[in-house]
Amino acid sequence: MSSCLLCWPVSRTRPVDCSMQNHPQQTQSPLAQAQAGQSQNGQMQSQSGTLPSLAGYETGSFFDEVVDQDSFARPDAVALVDLINRLPPGELNRRQLAIERSLYQMGITFTVYSDSAGTEKIMPFDIVPRIISPDVWTHIDSGLKQRIRALNRFLSDIYNERKIIEDGIIPASIVDSCPAYLPQCKGLRPPHDVWCHITGTDLVRDNDGNVFVLEDNLRCPSGVSYVLQNRSVMKRNFPQAFTASMVRPVSDYPARLYQMLRRMAPSHVADPNVVVLTPGVYNSAYYEHSYLAHQMGVELVEGRDLLVKDDCVYMRTTDGLQAVDVIYRRVDDTFLDPEVFNPKSVLGVPGLMSAYRAGNVALANAPGTGVADDKVVYAYVPEMIQYYLGEEPILSNVPTYLCDREEDRAYVLDHLDELVVKAAGESGGYGILIGPHATPEERQEFAAKIIDNPRNYIAQPTLQLSRVPTMVDDHLEGRHVDLRPYILCDGPDDVWVLPGGLTRVALKKGCLVVNSSQGGGSKDTWVVAQAGETIARV
Repeated sequence: MSSCLLCWPVSRTRPVDCSMQNHPQQTQSPLAQAQAGQSQNGQMQSQSGTLPSLAGYETGSFFDEVVDQDSFARPDAVALVDLINRLPPGELNRRQLAIERSLYQMGITFTVYSDSAGTEKIMPFDIVPRIISPDVWTHIDSGLKQRIRALNRFLSDIYNERKIIEDGIIPASIVDSCPAYLPQCKGLRPPHDVWCHITGTDLVRDNDGNVFVLEDNLRCPSGVSYVLQNRSVMKRNFPQAFTASMVRPVSDYPARLYQMLRRMAPSHVADPNVVVLTPGVYNSAYYEHSYLAHQMGVELVEGRDLLVKDDCVYMRTTDGLQAVDVIYRRVDDTFLDPEVFNPKSVLGVPGLMSAYRAGNVALANAPGTGVADDKVVYAYVPEMIQYYLGEEPILSNVPTYLCDREEDRAYVLDHLDELVVKAAGESGGYGILIGPHATPEERQEFAAKIIDNPRNYIAQPTLQLSRVPTMVDDHLEGRHVDLRPYILCDGPDDVWVLPGGLTRVALKKGCLVVNSSQGGGSKDTWVVAQAGETIARV
């Protein structure tokens, strides 16, 4: 999973007010209407009924997404907070432990290669969900669709006409110096001109509740399996609160993914054969690869299971060779084909790119999309939106200093004790300096790295990120969160956003890194439905 740090957003565009609002038709959920009297933890009277509070829970100086600054439930979180208040002492912790055992038995794991205690880890989970109001989600949904439309056009452009470079919107040096820019992909025209079919975009909320884009993940975004499994265990443990909160479903993601993949197949194929290509059991996201293949009812294959003959891809089976029409690849770009990219790769399929260029197989995502993951290229996405779509960005970027610019570099070097510095191509919480928490020696080390290779570093100011109540031992404390929604793109203007996504939580007190590889965990994400929208069943 990519890195997520908390940065103060001083956006180029005026921030949109995304404070949690509730739609008139939902000011009272079924459970809220039934409430009466005083709970053991106290309640506040209002014109719309009673708003329960979390006694003893402190929001501090942070924006909390479940309760307000006085610890009273936000309108869409009434059912959840009321349930927590009604539970017997110790029951919430018992349910937390039960869920952890369930996740362990299901084998929901990820891999941390640098951990000497062992690579295979159970994904930490927290029982208190994040709740997103309809207004906030509508804003997120619109902004993500706009962003993906622009990024697809950008990828098509830089590997073909390069008009955005000719018109001076983004320097050629920024694109061409990006390690993830692949000259071997020049001239590619993926089916329907879609490059990023599956995207995971990392979002954060600031102390006013405004939503900002922190990173784009367009190569092999991971984490959606945790979204689906988190939802499954939460519905079993909180059926009443879940029903009363009118939560939108996420369970249709595998079906939507499968149908999108089938539609990518070459036009002459009537009944496409889809496979998931994995690097193997030692990959950090192998659980997800196998889970999604199982949910879609398709084969999970490794590179050695496939071969290319006459520019067509085949899968080895006990019954002989079977044609493959669509590959959902979870192998990084440069390992896909040793004849075109890394010649030492044993994870890919020799000749795959030749079959792809011939139009005999479809790949999701298209090779070359990693250039849009680059943290330096990220800074130009607002300009991409304006250039390709003629629109102002709906979701703002976190402001970013590019160390390749002399003025920015001078500022960063003079303010390392205030900034978060990131390597442009790193992920997983690695290659990062959190200036306020770093030692003088660490800051000096990073200053040398910036001077030596300025193109490889960006910097962003430190942020007070939003928080959500989180179980700590036997009580609730606020912990920082981010959000990774998952987006499926079926055509240049046909984009669907999963209503929810992976809420990642920094489980350590005061920690600003939410990555699982750095000790973070996850939460279920409840997007509240508007009138007329489908509500998830228990």
